Amino acid sequence: MAIEVKVPVLGESVAEATIGEWLKKPGEAVAADEPICSLETDKVAVEVPSPVAGFMGDYLVQVGDTVEVGAVIATVNDQAGASSGAAPAAASAAPAPTPAPAAAPAAGNGEVSGDQSLSPSVRRAVLEHGIDPASVKGTGKDGRLTKEDVLAAAQAKKDTPGASTSAPASAAAPASSGGPDRSEERVKMTRLRQTIAKRLKSAQDTAALLTTFNDVDMSAVIAAREAYKDVFAKKHNIKLGFMSFFAKAACLALKDVPAVNARMEGDEIIYHKYVDLSVAVSAPNGLVVPVVRNVESMSFAEIEQAIAGFGKKAKEGALTMADMAGGTFTISNGGVFGSLMSTPIINPPQSAVLGLHRIDERPVAVNGQVVIRPMMYMALSYDHRIIDGREAVTALKIMKDAIEDPMRLLIDL
Repeated sequence: MAIEVKVPVLGESVAEATIGEWLKKPGEAVAADEPICSLETDKVAVEVPSPVAGFMGDYLVQVGDTVEVGAVIATVNDQAGASSGAAPAAASAAPAPTPAPAAAPAAGNGEVSGDQSLSPSVRRAVLEHGIDPASVKGTGKDGRLTKEDVLAAAQAKKDTPGASTSAPASAAAPASSGGPDRSEERVKMTRLRQTIAKRLKSAQDTAALLTTFNDVDMSAVIAAREAYKDVFAKKHNIKLGFMSFFAKAACLALKDVPAVNARMEGDEIIYHKYVDLSVAVSAPNGLVVPVVRNVESMSFAEIEQAIAGFGKKAKEGALTMADMAGGTFTISNGGVFGSLMSTPIINPPQSAVLGLHRIDERPVAVNGQVVIRPMMYMALSYDHRIIDGREAVTALKIMKDAIEDPMRLLIDL
């Protein structure tokens, strides 16, 4: 019996999604509640589970199609129907892979192994870098490959001595032709990327954006982290990073300068008595900002654990709508990618975002002497409609002082 698979409820105010990828092929065995399809919404990827155990039936829509909540997108043949319908089909298809050993692709020959379900972005990365997906261990959900896995494997291949000597003939083709590769590829933007583009442009068009900068001496935080990282990790089972220091420093600033933790709604300004911190993390399909709630009442360990948990979920594509909802202030750390300085864009309806950057050893003047210190540029972008320049500069200075003298975090200065 063919059971309909429908688009589930995706969250408040979300009425439609885009088919991201099919995780099961027609005729393939599926278990009850096993993911068979991935949907891309405006914020996160959502997996659609099989309603019954049996065999995958027909696709009623294709990758890239837009579907509404409640729409039928596929069928699954349950165990009863499978015994008379889908099972024979699957059985008849079984001999097809027999010649696979002879035709199995070597690493980087331009083919993609058919026994893995790869998203379009991963498939492109596999073909571009000449990586055999079967040779790479996936770190995504259920062991699936992510784009980061493929890029890491490509880098490892590049760093391996003699790797270039085993490069596939197809990869060397452009060089042997005597000219540069001028081919092009047209790829439709994912729904998430489209939403990111619209929201960022809307922020620029609506808010009166301005950025104030400061630099911070990271010596004290680095020393504290070095002194306590081992005992911290042993006690809390999590590494002590820099984000917890900046999160706590932000809480001090937002408490003293509440406008930076506010939002505009019509002709009113809403001041939040709490700090729900949006932390920008990298996901396979783009930048996402899960929310750590009530940061002002959390310990360093709780903040690190929450951020690490969201980072893991983002990499696996397992973030939910609830994880992304709300947020009163954002911290974005471009330093992990090597950024020296930037002007981050606020995440509406928030009114401010703190941008962190890489740490560089630079000569600075201290008490009339030139010394080398680990320095970082901080950037606070804000909506000038509700935050005055004096307030923005004051808030950033409070954060700077707290990082340069972490004792302030303990005694609430």
